[in-house]
Amino acid sequence: MEENRNSAISVRNVCIDYKSLKTGSIKENLFKIKKVEQEIFHAVRNVSFEVPEGQILGITGKNGSGKSTMLRAIAGIFSADSGEIDLHGHTISLLSIGVGFKNELSGRENIILSGMLLGFSRDFIMEKMPEIIEFAGIGNFIDMPVKTYSSGMFARLAFAVAINVEPDILIVDEALSVGDVFFQNKCFKKFDELRKRGVTILFVSHDIGSVRQMCSRVLWLEKGSTRAFGEAGSI
Repeated sequence: MEENRNSAISVRNVCIDYKSLKTGSIKENLFKIKKVEQEIFHAVRNVSFEVPEGQILGITGKNGSGKSTMLRAIAGIFSADSGEIDLHGHTISLLSIGVGFKNELSGRENIILSGMLLGFSRDFIMEKMPEIIEFAGIGNFIDMPVKTYSSGMFARLAFAVAINVEPDILIVDEALSVGDVFFQNKCFKKFDELRKRGVTILFVSHDIGSVRQMCSRVLWLEKGSTRAFGEAGSI
């Protein structure tokens, strides 16, 4: 695959497998004398794509198609079994509902925790705090434990943190599916602002309408493999 000098993300022939014990009871597997055979599930199969800086790439496909596994590999949470993922030195922020959040902590405390997990200093996060809280728009709940939040409030806070810490690459994993229409439109507007500032966005959604509306190109995964990759209007 020819590399673009202005690439934000280069994925080359990436494969990711999961291993599990063959079906049987725990007791049977524990006390077998011979080596227990493992089943291998090919979550991602030889996927390649390039994302230029400042582009919004949509990733779509049914449940189990490998979307979230691919994103977590790009974010560095999973390691590829083979192939290469190159972020060209860019910082990355993964927005996936609840990742890094602690249920017993307040929204405000989780902002600090999430920001620090993303590699930012406490001083930087405190400077961004008012902007994050305003975007989240959850009122007095910001000082209540996140275990009291609805899924929509969870999404609002997670999104507000992710987009306001100024990453080079923003990965949005199904987070908008739980938001109301007003919040989704607010997010889409923010996407466009970030794109114009050169932020690269990977947007995962089952809603092909939203993908076509927001994204320049689309990667369609099926059973871990690339079914289609091209201009959004052609998918």
